[in-house]
Amino acid sequence: MKHIFKKWLAAGALALLGAFPLSSSAAWPDDQTIELIVGFAPGGGTDLMARALVPFLEKKLAGKARIVVVNKPGAGGEISSAYIARSKPDGYTVGFVNVPGFVFIPMYKQSAYQTSDLKLIARVVDDPAVLVMHKKSKYRTFPELLAALKSDPGSLSFATSGRGTSGHQALLKIEQAAGVKGTDIAFKGAGDFKSAVIGGHVDYAFSSIGEFLTGYADSDVATAMLVVNPTRVAVIKDVPSIKELGFDVRVSSERGIAAPKALPQDIADRLQKAIQDTLADPKFLKTIKNDAPLVAFMSGPDWTKSLESMPAELMPFVSKMKE
Repeated sequence: MKHIFKKWLAAGALALLGAFPLSSSAAWPDDQTIELIVGFAPGGGTDLMARALVPFLEKKLAGKARIVVVNKPGAGGEISSAYIARSKPDGYTVGFVNVPGFVFIPMYKQSAYQTSDLKLIARVVDDPAVLVMHKKSKYRTFPELLAALKSDPGSLSFATSGRGTSGHQALLKIEQAAGVKGTDIAFKGAGDFKSAVIGGHVDYAFSSIGEFLTGYADSDVATAMLVVNPTRVAVIKDVPSIKELGFDVRVSSERGIAAPKALPQDIADRLQKAIQDTLADPKFLKTIKNDAPLVAFMSGPDWTKSLESMPAELMPFVSKMKE
């Protein structure tokens, strides 16, 4: 009888082990849907990239992987970054972070997250900023625009995806380099301000190249004045670089995926590999055609290391955010 009882206990213990795996990541990603958080409104560059990635990432992760994009726009990405940071580190909540805003926001305000609260999984794109204008803009060259701002500071408006974002950084750096002052108009994403540009409700907008190609390249009413990069970019080769026009300024939106800091490393590694494989997949590159030249994979650890010098670069603009 004792022998039978011992066998029953052993069987029960094995059943319990089966019901509660030793590793919290053993079942990932099969037992629930993964939320891929986007900190900007639908229709912008980050949102479109996220939605393009989903079906490919599901296949690369294999098994029963399911991913859904969840938009949490506002505060230049702060709301979404804080949401990711506070989420359970089980691999079922990950999301995009957008640099430089991700690094800059905690520098100039008491933000709801710190960069150390998140684990960078992989960089996806490196997408330089571009200055977009209506084709009937009063000032259609950069020298004319600067002259107008010097004559009447704050007289021209510039749409951005929010304070602290790459577009806002582009405006701040140009203001510093040229000794001028514009008026920033913050939206919840490039998808939100497209109608404002086309309708002439703002004078100019700072977008990324990918967003420009998706939203304006075939437009009859909007065009690019310059790319905020030291050199021209092949995919919009006819658009002059800002350095050609006399200013050595570069601003780019680095977009990639992050997770809560305590995410198990085995999940982080699997997710990073799935992202890397997706970005190398010709079918995916064909799907994102406009963004394909901007794809710039970097592993999470390498991306983290590459951002170590960014706070020093951004420090001169902290005081500007409090003006």
